[in-house]
Amino acid sequence: MRNCCISCSTERTFPGPSQHPPKELGSLHASCRQTEGQPIYLAVKGVVFDVTSGKEFYGKGAPYNALVGKDSTRGVAKMSLDPADLTHDITGLTEEELKSLDDIFNNVYKAKYPIVGYTSRRILNEDGSPNLDFKPEDQPHFNIRDEF
Repeated sequence: MRNCCISCSTERTFPGPSQHPPKELGSLHASCRQTEGQPIYLAVKGVVFDVTSGKEFYGKGAPYNALVGKDSTRGVAKMSLDPADLTHDITGLTEEELKSLDDIFNNVYKAKYPIVGYTSRRILNEDGSPNLDFKPEDQPHFNIRDEF
């Protein structure tokens, strides 16, 4: 597993099952889209997925490249590549969009791509303090044996 996580501007992801050190998204964001051989990461619902195996969908020039390097939860829910929708914010989504988000999250991302970390919004409170309710063992695809 590569030694990277993603973060976006003020958002930073933290190690997931592999417990690797985080890396700033600012530099990774550009490399996800531009540099051949670099991993391609995107986040949905605060879970960071390595979508490199789907580079025909997410790589440079590919149809869903706009989703990479950030938490694109809203865009996934709305099936939108509009830059305004490429955010973690789900405020105002319809019931249908929220159902679509859950379906895609579970049946596409969790089913096809390895989890490499979690965004800070998932594991930290707004004030930056640890979210005591966050437990890696309760997260998607977490397997305690991956820790050792």
